[in-house]
Amino acid sequence: MNIIVPMAGMGKRMRPHTLTTPKPLLPIAGKSIVQRLVENLAAISDEPIEKIGFVTGRFGSETEESLLQIAKDAGAVGSIHYQDEALGTAHAIMCAQEVLEGKTIIAFADTLFKADFQIDAEADGVLWVQQIEDPSAFGVVQLDDDGVIIDYVEKPTEFVSDLAMIGIYYVKDGASLKSELQYLLDNDIMNGGEYQLPDAFRNMTSKGVKFVPGKVDEWLDCGNKNATVYTNSRVLAFEHEDGNDLVHPSVKLNNSLIIPPCFIGEGVELTNSVVGPGVSISASSKLTSTVIENSIVYSHTEIKNKSIANSMIGHFVKLEDSSEDLNIGDYSA
Repeated sequence: MNIIVPMAGMGKRMRPHTLTTPKPLLPIAGKSIVQRLVENLAAISDEPIEKIGFVTGRFGSETEESLLQIAKDAGAVGSIHYQDEALGTAHAIMCAQEVLEGKTIIAFADTLFKADFQIDAEADGVLWVQQIEDPSAFGVVQLDDDGVIIDYVEKPTEFVSDLAMIGIYYVKDGASLKSELQYLLDNDIMNGGEYQLPDAFRNMTSKGVKFVPGKVDEWLDCGNKNATVYTNSRVLAFEHEDGNDLVHPSVKLNNSLIIPPCFIGEGVELTNSVVGPGVSISASSKLTSTVIENSIVYSHTEIKNKSIANSMIGHFVKLEDSSEDLNIGDYSA
């Protein structure tokens, strides 16, 4: 089994945090989004992961080394592939076309999920979907009476289906998908000014390939601040339900209370504070006389005399006094 992870976007909806860190490397409950995604995908595959291709922008050597380590930790060979122009999902996947062979999972790196199943590796293909109330902002699939996908509709203006594609796909024959993607590029077939993956799936469906929908227990988006804070709280809840202790043994707890579920990283100091539920605090941060819930605090940040909720606070930030809903980037004071 191979995995392709397109992640070349600039993450504009997650600024200011993505000004210094690519969005897929932002931590959720102590692990980066992309690391959690790869771990989730490995867990639902009943076959070992052999190759992982990361399709990125020019994010620098430190980011690339982090990604290659994620692949190594999953027992796979990692590779970096650049998408220098934002030409759509089909184009992004073809940037890593050498990984698109045999059984392949394609997963876009702004989505996490909770699932309790194994991929049916003998199916022609699986497209994971979530039933939603308003499908007009998503790509959706239509099914026949046997539950097989017969069409793909991008942002329908009239109701055709409420099964939204969540950005995770499996194909049994990567070479067949590669051929259809190359056809789109060679013939300049675009939708909305971009080469789109569902157009390749539609061509494969017309040739008899049977894609079926896969359903997840929970679909978690990391597209903006509020969504990411919510995703952090849900992932913490999953970890807590699994019995995982996310408080590092080096944490200094001075007259303070941690209300689970929380992730508290190495070297964090809490003084006269109440933390949780739904809070992640990365390494070497210090909170004094602070109440915080449902928030993410990155590393080396100092907070005093604050009441904070539904917030993301960057690295090396210094904050003091007042109650707020915050979205603060790195090195702020």
